[in-house]
Amino acid sequence: MMTVNEVSKLTGVSIRALHYYDQIGLLHPTEMTEAGYRLYDDTALGRLQQILLFRELEFPLKEIAGIVNDRCFDRDKALEQQIELLTLKKERLEKLIDLACRIREEGANRKENLPVHLGAQKGVQKGATMDFSAFDTKKLKEYAEAAKARWGKTDAYREFEERNRERGQDEQRLVSAGLMDVFAGFGAMRDEDAGSEAVQAQVKALQDYITENFYTCTPEILSGLGKMYEADGAFRENIDKAGGEGCAAFAARAIEKFCEGR
Repeated sequence: MMTVNEVSKLTGVSIRALHYYDQIGLLHPTEMTEAGYRLYDDTALGRLQQILLFRELEFPLKEIAGIVNDRCFDRDKALEQQIELLTLKKERLEKLIDLACRIREEGANRKENLPVHLGAQKGVQKGATMDFSAFDTKKLKEYAEAAKARWGKTDAYREFEERNRERGQDEQRLVSAGLMDVFAGFGAMRDEDAGSEAVQAQVKALQDYITENFYTCTPEILSGLGKMYEADGAFRENIDKAGGEGCAAFAARAIEKFCEGR
């Protein structure tokens, strides 16, 4: 068992925050001593790890409480999402480090090659690195939104749970296989324009299939799914397996065009 002070030192989470987690039902101590001190065991610390990883996904604390307290909470699926997001953050950080190193190297080269009176010249130097792609957080934000949509207790999520409970394992496999067949259709069209009539009809077929077999797929939900298909590693891998490499990215572009203005 660890005291609240020991947990705070170990994790970097303030004592005040740990008290607040207890108040909102997010993380209760394992035991309370007669003197009123909070004690935490390994199970509680494991739960705290999940909480902190969800914080990396920028979930509000009350939403995290709803997720980790849900009897249907899938820890392995949550870890998959968290690993994917952290990998994206790592890639972005590496790009920022590389950009900073290149800028430093160019500055050093200019100092070595320019005359002294030009060394302090203001303005953009010829050949200077003007790369801003490392600052783009769009992919990170899209993945976080998709993750939130998956865990959020929306009407669509509840509808999916209700329908899925009524199916046996064989029927679930058939429904999933049918969805992959739809993506195989996207794969056969990868060389076409994502906005073409045939491809847009395939998007409509996807929307109808989801509505018929999973939950009512509104344009807003479909748009979020498109982003998730491309950003989520597990989804992307399965869709590309069904329709060939690049199928998930192509389907995402087609869905984006379909949802424009809707």
